[in-house]
Amino acid sequence: MLSKRMEEAINDQIKWEFFSGYLYLSMAAYFEGMGLAGFAKWMEAQTQEELFHAMKMYRYVIEHGGRVVLQAVDQPESSWETPLAAFENALAHERLVTSRINKLMDLAMDERDHATLAFLQWFVSEQVEEEASVGDAVAKLKLVQDGGALYMLDKELGVRVFTPPQAEA
Repeated sequence: MLSKRMEEAINDQIKWEFFSGYLYLSMAAYFEGMGLAGFAKWMEAQTQEELFHAMKMYRYVIEHGGRVVLQAVDQPESSWETPLAAFENALAHERLVTSRINKLMDLAMDERDHATLAFLQWFVSEQVEEEASVGDAVAKLKLVQDGGALYMLDKELGVRVFTPPQAEA
């Protein structure tokens, strides 16, 4: 059974995961408007990943006797100065999410909630991958010097797909 504090904290994180999906979908629309379909596809895959995270937390709260209370999601930004600025925003956002997951871990440790600690460890590992993935795109965008290179990077980013994790044993 989840404590009330933990239930509220995870509900708040569910909102953040949905916001993350909303933010990345906004970025996808921004890239579509620029004619960068590969960038858009990359962000659409990122959207799916964030929605998966939200639903994983949703199921956890319910399975542990809690109540999910959905909260309003803020409107995300809708334009950026450059593709690099959008990806830098995404990296900053992922770093914020990492800090939020770490605070959830701290709360679970304080409450000696071993089940939630084990559950959240997956998200800690996932955030390492999230920051690395977005950070790699930022690094590549910084290397881009001309439109031809941007076109090639668009094609590279366009092959990304979301693969849901295998069911945990």
